[in-house]
Amino acid sequence: MRTFDFWKVIGVAGTLAGLVSWPGTGQAQLGGVTDAVTNTTSTLSGQASGSTAVVMGIVTSLVDTGTLTSPSEPLGTSLPIGSIPGLLTAESLHATTMGWTDQVASEASLSNLAMTVAGTGISADFIQSRALAVSGAVPTGLTSIEGLSIGGVPVSFAGAPNQSISLPGLSVTLNEQIQSASGIIVNALRVRSLDGLTDVVVGSAKAGM
Repeated sequence: MRTFDFWKVIGVAGTLAGLVSWPGTGQAQLGGVTDAVTNTTSTLSGQASGSTAVVMGIVTSLVDTGTLTSPSEPLGTSLPIGSIPGLLTAESLHATTMGWTDQVASEASLSNLAMTVAGTGISADFIQSRALAVSGAVPTGLTSIEGLSIGGVPVSFAGAPNQSISLPGLSVTLNEQIQSASGIIVNALRVRSLDGLTDVVVGSAKAGM
């Protein structure tokens, strides 16, 4: 296994993402991968996005890699500036997912986030999520959030998974991690209105084997 290569390769993928755009909004699907050494077949899944918002049933995504289907074809996309009108703006948006025969790694990041949900302003200097799934091991995830402010009040990010913040009319989750037997979804920041009309995920990375 090459877990020690993960962050180095993700860094290279970030550079590649600026050169090639792979648009897509589908959910992660499974694809068969045969290990040349053991001759066994496993499944892989991966996807990343800068932001996905569901507002009154309408889904809008920024820098979504689409579905990873082959370990030989990493996917990446980026935007210098992106926006969802009436909801958020951000800069330096980047999303990457890539796989090998024994692991999948995904990453999403953006900077200078400015968002308003249910009348509450949310901003952050930098947001990043990372997901790693290795065959035979428990999937892992990481989130980085810098300079977070909600309603004009600075918020400290402790780093632990599923840090919850309750506000009038809003539910905010930092480093949301959804584990399954075969993979993990890491949402750096998730904001939902309590009326159920708005659900915004910022920085989402998915990886599974």
